[in-house]
Amino acid sequence: MLVESPPEPRAETAPAPPTRRAARAFGLLLSVAILVLIALASIAIGAKELSLGQVWHGLFEDSGSYGDVVVAERLSRTVLGLLAGAALGLAGAVLQALTRNPLADPGLLGINAGASAAVVTAITFLGVTSLSGYVWFAFFGAAAVGALVWFLGGSRGATPVRLALAGTAISAALFGYLQAVMIMDDAALGKMRFWTLGSLSAATDSTIEQVLPFLLTGTVLALALARPLNAMAMGDDTAKALGANLNRTRALSMLAATVLCGAATAACGPIVFVGLMVPHVVRSFTGPDLRWILPYAAILSPVLLLGADVIGRIVARPAELQVGIVTAILGGPVFIFLVRRRRTAQL
Repeated sequence: MLVESPPEPRAETAPAPPTRRAARAFGLLLSVAILVLIALASIAIGAKELSLGQVWHGLFEDSGSYGDVVVAERLSRTVLGLLAGAALGLAGAVLQALTRNPLADPGLLGINAGASAAVVTAITFLGVTSLSGYVWFAFFGAAAVGALVWFLGGSRGATPVRLALAGTAISAALFGYLQAVMIMDDAALGKMRFWTLGSLSAATDSTIEQVLPFLLTGTVLALALARPLNAMAMGDDTAKALGANLNRTRALSMLAATVLCGAATAACGPIVFVGLMVPHVVRSFTGPDLRWILPYAAILSPVLLLGADVIGRIVARPAELQVGIVTAILGGPVFIFLVRRRRTAQL
C-alpha cells in the first residue's frame, strides 16, 4: 500500500506584479485625468486674459461679459474639441487597422479632400456663407468620397492596398479641383482660407448639436469593430477561420471612419496629424489590441487637439493661431520621427 507523503511547505513568494491589463486600465484612468485637466485649461485660458475667479464667475454666476467669453465661446469650443478630437482619433485607429498601415490617417482615403471640395463647391456655386451650411456640405462630401473609395477599391472584394490607392487618387483629383476653383474665384479663396486651416474658434451650440448624432453613431460603431478588426490583423485566412466577415467588417470600418472624420471635418475644417499620431503612439504602449487602442485614442486625441488649441491662443495674444496650424507644426517633426523609427525597426 502506497502512503501519500505530506505536501512540502511552499516558500513565500513576492506579490505578483500588476498585470498588463491592470496597467492598461490604470493608464486609461490617468489619461482621463489628463483630459479633464486639459479641458479645464481650455476653459480657463484664452486670447483674452481672465483670472480664475472671473472664469468661475462667468461659468456659474454671470450672464454678462464674463459669461459671454467663458460659456458662449470657451465652453462650446472645449466641447467641440473633445468631440472632434475623439472622432479623429477613432477614425485614425480604425483606418490604420483597416489598411494595416500604422502610419495611415483619415486623409489617406480622401475623406478630408471630399469635405473640402464640397465646401468649395457650396461657397462658389451655391452662395453658402454660414458655418451651419458648411457642416452639411462637408459631411455629405466626405460621405460621398468614402462611398466612392469603397466602390473603386473593389467593394466586396476590397483590400487594404486597393482602398489606399483609390483614396490617394481621389484625394489628388479633388485637391486639384479645390485649388483651381479657389484660384479662379477670389471670393471663394477668401472664405475658404479660414475654414481650410482647421479651427475650433467658430464653435457654437448649434454646430455641436448638428454633428453630435453623427459623432455618437460613429463612435459606437468604431468601438463595436474592435474584435473583428483584431481578427483581420492576423490575416484574411485566419480572420475567416475565426468567423470574421471580412467584407462586412471592411464596409462598416469605412462607414465608421467616414462618419467620424466627415462630421469632425465639417465642424472644424480639416485638422491634420491628430488621427495619425495618437493611435500610432498609443499602439506603442497598449500593443496591437484594438479593444485598448480605441478607448485610448478617443481620450488622448482630444488631449492633443485641445492642448494645441490652448497653445494657439497663448502664443499670438491678443490674436490666435488656428489649431490646424499648431497641430501641423507639432505633427511634422513627430511624423518624421515615427517614420524614421519604423524604418530603423525594419532594418
